[in-house]
Amino acid sequence: MDFLRSLVGTRLKATSSQVAKDRLKLVLVYDRVKVTPQLMDVLKGELIAAISRHLDVDQAGVSVTITRGGRHDRLVADIPIRRARGAG
Repeated sequence: MDFLRSLVGTRLKATSSQVAKDRLKLVLVYDRVKVTPQLMDVLKGELIAAISRHLDVDQAGVSVTITRGGRHDRLVADIPIRRARGAG
């Protein structure tokens, strides 16, 4: 849905109830998978370290989350890169 909104150029402001609902979903997924905030920080750091060996990563923009999708939970990493290491 966000993709379609970005194509049209409009962004609907999320209501506080929608934000609360999204946060609750996130908490429930993390609780179900038994992932602590400390483990998420470790995973994020290790992903950054591994990818940084090959790509120049914008570490401030890295986001690692767990989402519920159908029958499976997913670890989703959004890692902005600047360029490949050694690239001119």
